[in-house]
Amino acid sequence: MLIESGSPGADARIGITLTINGEKREIDVAPWTTLLDLLRENLDLTGTKKGCDHGQCGACTVLVNGTRINSCLALAVMKDGAEITTVEGLAGLAQSQGVNTLHPIQEAFVEHDAFQCGYCTPGQLCSSVGLMNEGHAKTREEIREAMSGNICRCGAYTNIVDAIEDVMQGAAR
Repeated sequence: MLIESGSPGADARIGITLTINGEKREIDVAPWTTLLDLLRENLDLTGTKKGCDHGQCGACTVLVNGTRINSCLALAVMKDGAEITTVEGLAGLAQSQGVNTLHPIQEAFVEHDAFQCGYCTPGQLCSSVGLMNEGHAKTREEIREAMSGNICRCGAYTNIVDAIEDVMQGAAR
């Protein structure tokens, strides 16, 4: 609904369609709703964390059509028609490939103790998968640089890089 000024009124809703973790969803959202808030507040997918709400920490990282983004910076309406994968859906990616288990990066994070408090872990996991999808990082230094947008206050960086390297080399069980 538009008010006289031509801008949406307070109760305006826009219909969008998203495929979230493999499930097609038709959702009505306010035009100013971020993808992060849609996931957490409307769809109860609380694995994606709200850290800084300014795109600086990476806690809100999700995959959109296989590419990692900060969901706090993306309006949900701008992702209409997209395929969204949250941390809750990573195991589903492995299952869609015929494996009934955790995603290899999740297994590697466990094997390498690549988390402590766990707050940043969902964003780190999604960013790791996005990094591997991009295919640019080949060395430890390139992995570190590509993951620099994801902050871990506990300092598990070395173990995170170890986990990513193992998956990239096919060593994760």
